[in-house]
Amino acid sequence: MKRLVLMRHAKSDWSAGTPDHDRPLNPRGRRSAAALGDWLRSMNIAPTEALCSTALRTRETLDLLKLDVPTRFEQRLYHAGPVAMTRCLGEAQGDTVIMLGHNPGIAGFAEELLATPPQHPRFTDYPTGATLVASFDIDKWSDLAPGTGSADAFVIPRELLETSP
Repeated sequence: MKRLVLMRHAKSDWSAGTPDHDRPLNPRGRRSAAALGDWLRSMNIAPTEALCSTALRTRETLDLLKLDVPTRFEQRLYHAGPVAMTRCLGEAQGDTVIMLGHNPGIAGFAEELLATPPQHPRFTDYPTGATLVASFDIDKWSDLAPGTGSADAFVIPRELLETSP
């Protein structure tokens, strides 16, 4: 059994005036990333490997999750589509892998992986910080096939921030 945590980076700061790859998170994005890390811990989801786009906003999101996990920063995940994401994930070794990327590719990848999508109104647009937890009945990631995943959970940061004190 393998488990994938598929996360879109948290909200970035468009006012920073930097090239797209170097765009940082905004204050809401930083709060969202921290809340997502708390949520993962509350769900007892402990990734054993991280695959992360090299963009600043994905790296900052991963850092703010406060996970102690071996990480591969992958240039090919920067604005990757489902094919590149599948290839990258196929090289993973961990039983629970967190992958951080960008839309529209991450939404397409999430949709492609699942047998049945979660009943959540924001799943198809996958807003910033959206996180899917999915399980696959496979022994190694290279056996991953479209339409074989089961959605264990799906959350967006707004839901977490609305319920926090």
